[in-house]
Amino acid sequence: MDRLENSPRADRLVDGMRGTVRKVPLGASRDVLHGRWLGHPVHPLLVQLPIGAWLSAAVLDLLPGQQRAARVLVGAGLAGVPAAAVAGWVDWAELRRPQQRVGLVHAAANVVGVSLYAASLIARCQGRYRRGRVWGFCGLAVTGATGAIGGHLAYRQAAGANHAEQVSVLVPPGWHPVAAFADLPPGRPRRGHVGEVAVVVVRTDDDTVRVLAERCSHMAGPLAEGEIVDGCVRCPWHGSTFRLTDGWNVTGPATAPQPAFDTRIIDGRVEARFRQPRHRSSA
Repeated sequence: MDRLENSPRADRLVDGMRGTVRKVPLGASRDVLHGRWLGHPVHPLLVQLPIGAWLSAAVLDLLPGQQRAARVLVGAGLAGVPAAAVAGWVDWAELRRPQQRVGLVHAAANVVGVSLYAASLIARCQGRYRRGRVWGFCGLAVTGATGAIGGHLAYRQAAGANHAEQVSVLVPPGWHPVAAFADLPPGRPRRGHVGEVAVVVVRTDDDTVRVLAERCSHMAGPLAEGEIVDGCVRCPWHGSTFRLTDGWNVTGPATAPQPAFDTRIIDGRVEARFRQPRHRSSA
């Protein structure tokens, strides 16, 4: 996996696939597929149907007289593949290059696994149950391997993780100086620090100062290098937008809101204090 992450051999294919996925006119459904409504990626949830159905089919294949039930489960697993695959591709297109290299192999292996299960279903429908079981067990082995690769993506490479989750435990309690009010140009993001935590500081047109954690929750992109649009800051890496008032992720691919800070101005200095999370409206 480490060698795969650092190998540029497939980068031309990665670039082509990424461009194709991004050009698909999904509109607002793209955020639905990212899982913004759920608060975390929806792809891991969708893969439970195929994996669960195929694992159950394998158990039934070991028992006598369960051919019909096993065939139904194999078919149900195949029916769940398209939604899981589309959500996976949409997430993949917004990852970093090392993650995309691993993700491409994950997807290719999944194609092999799905093909094996399709062959299994065809054999079962033709009454060739022994052949169908063999193809099914081969498909389960490949699917298990792709699951391990997906685990590497999620837990080793942190694909889909909230990259701002640690802010709440790193920020010291109380108020902290961030910047001189006079040094903040209206409508332009600036980088500051609250303790050791980087923050993005924005002076709005009405001279209110907003402060959010500076590293994007999606892939740790630098929000201080983003742009301010309609009361939100847009990440320069993948385009996630966060509401300045409370950090709410208005658009994805970010599925988690951005940690927000309370602010005050004392003797011309802007001070910030971490705001404890509370319910935010998506309106």
